[in-house]
Parts: sequence; C-alpha cells; structure tokens
Amino acid sequence: ASKGRTTIVVAHRLSTVRSADLIVTLKDGMVVEKGTHTELMAQQGLYYSLAMSQ
Repeated sequence: ASKGRTTIVVAHRLSTVRSADLIVTLKDGMVVEKGTHTELMAQQGLYYSLAMSQ
C-alpha cells in the first residue's frame, strides 16, 4: 500500500490483504486473530477457514 503510512483495508476477498504487514480478523465486532497471512494460515483459525472457502 503506502510506505510510511497506516492504511486500513476492509475486504471480503482475502487476496486483497494477503501481502499486508498485519491482518486483523474480526468476528461480531471483536478481534479474534491478528498476524501475517502465513501466521494466520498456520493457526488454522477463522482466517484459515475463510481463505480455504475462497
């Protein structure tokens, strides 16, 4: 995105955020996971489930 800036991206297609430095997964308005794409895939939580369904 923008070097030296904080950018918040809301996306339903996870390919949009795959290369982000930090991904935050929300459920019912609460943070349930945060990390890189690789970290979240390894955790096999909500982000993993969403990624596998796309």
